[in-house]
Amino acid sequence: MLARVMSEQTLSIPTVDLDDLRSDDVARQERAQHAILEGFGTYGLVYVANHGVASPNSIYDRFGAFCARPTSEKQPYNRGDLWYQRGWTPPNTEKAVVASGQPDFKECWFAAPIAIDPDTRREFPEIACDNLWPDGDADFERDYVKLGVALHEAGLELLRGAASALGLDRETFATLCDGGPHVLRALRYLPLTQSQIDAKVLWGEEHTDFNLLTLLPGGRFHAPTGEVQSPPDGSSGLYLRTRPSAEAPDGRVVRGTAPAGCIVAQVGQQLEMLTGGTLLATPHVVTAPTTPGWSRFSAAHFVHAHSRTVLAPLAKFRTPSTLDAYSPPVLAGTYAIKTLVDIGLAPAEALNKLGYRHYDRLASIRSRGVLDA
Repeated sequence: MLARVMSEQTLSIPTVDLDDLRSDDVARQERAQHAILEGFGTYGLVYVANHGVASPNSIYDRFGAFCARPTSEKQPYNRGDLWYQRGWTPPNTEKAVVASGQPDFKECWFAAPIAIDPDTRREFPEIACDNLWPDGDADFERDYVKLGVALHEAGLELLRGAASALGLDRETFATLCDGGPHVLRALRYLPLTQSQIDAKVLWGEEHTDFNLLTLLPGGRFHAPTGEVQSPPDGSSGLYLRTRPSAEAPDGRVVRGTAPAGCIVAQVGQQLEMLTGGTLLATPHVVTAPTTPGWSRFSAAHFVHAHSRTVLAPLAKFRTPSTLDAYSPPVLAGTYAIKTLVDIGLAPAEALNKLGYRHYDRLASIRSRGVLDA
């Protein structure tokens, strides 16, 4: 497993300056596009400068206040019936698909900061549902949506830059996002005990995101006293695995700590599928400090392709090998349902939504013997 290696490599993750992408200077645009191709192609990740995203501390403060409430007060926001796509996700709920099976040590809040296509709300009601907001905090929604919108706009700029860098129409990926079920997630990683640390328990097991692009505005650590402090050691935080190579068949482990003033952008599985693997969904983990009692707040905005988008290599990337690797094609919404089942957020019976919906009608007609002679 990635986090068991922890032999951090001295590799340099590129930084993309959004001002370069917005510039009329062709050289600046090409510099940014080169950084996107290198970062998204090798690491599945770039750092982003001049992104226009304000500090997420207000959301961390407000979500922290919610987390401090008694469990009985949080339970009304525990919406397993919505597959935890809105409201509060309790600890020990979500698990990584190919990891140890240990649920992640975190609690979360999900809400959609961007309007979703009304048809999608009918076709995928658990994924494109109404937002929930905690009672007793009138500004939670305002600050949450503001952060999500800013992260979303930065993500669209990157997707336009990625499309241009790949020789596609600039709006290729951004257009696919119109009306998609984009969601902002606030997270609190829970304090670990010494025995959990000794057992090498992770805050977040190794996984890849299943959406198009993920934007991370940076997290903050809390000491056992509750005060915001720098972590007690340098081993905690985000780690990722690079694309495998001849020299490193399993990829290299790289620390994903953004430079001051930057945010992080990660490739998700949808973007990997659309580009036939040219851009890489990055495997990553979140590790805890080696000192017990510390917690961490963070946020992630997940940019999704519209739920009716067919996930298969685009024409430019269609070859026999990419078709073999990314077949059969699948709708983004269908893919989301399958993944949510895999990671324990949706029940297994959610897969019944993927079949023909009217076998019961045929059975009812048959039971009345209408074809009997």
